[in-house]
Amino acid sequence: MHGLAILQMMVLLALANGAPLIAKKICGSRFAFPLDFGITFFDGRPLFGPSKTLRGVGLAVLAATAGAPLIGLDPATGAIAGSAAMAGDLLSSFFKRRLNLPPSSKALGLDQIPESIFPMLACRHALSLTAADIALGVGLFFAGELVLSRLLFHAKLRDEPY
Repeated sequence: MHGLAILQMMVLLALANGAPLIAKKICGSRFAFPLDFGITFFDGRPLFGPSKTLRGVGLAVLAATAGAPLIGLDPATGAIAGSAAMAGDLLSSFFKRRLNLPPSSKALGLDQIPESIFPMLACRHALSLTAADIALGVGLFFAGELVLSRLLFHAKLRDEPY
């Protein structure tokens, strides 16, 4: 078990997922250009939806990249983790739109698993993560995200308590 590496991944995931929330709180709708540019998929639904923005994705990757050296990791590892977390988040949003769920709606598992397993898998070699480490990391992120979502909602950083 690589406890330090799992902890480092949790910090990177927190940075990547927290940066867009903080930016939204500070900037509101300024510079919040939809990542999908309003494009709809062949089913007539948005590709990702208006809550997935260029600002949010860019800041998520930047926060993880900048934060990595502060916790003893290479900036490239932070960039990979942040990018993979956002890829997982976008995949979740894509599927939620196909399921006709509104932006920021709750989808237990779909909201947590892709955005934690993608970066864990992407960084597995850099951090020497085992399958057990990845499973534990996903489980920790899953539980932590549920708890932190409520706290961030009460702190007025999230629009919904989940």
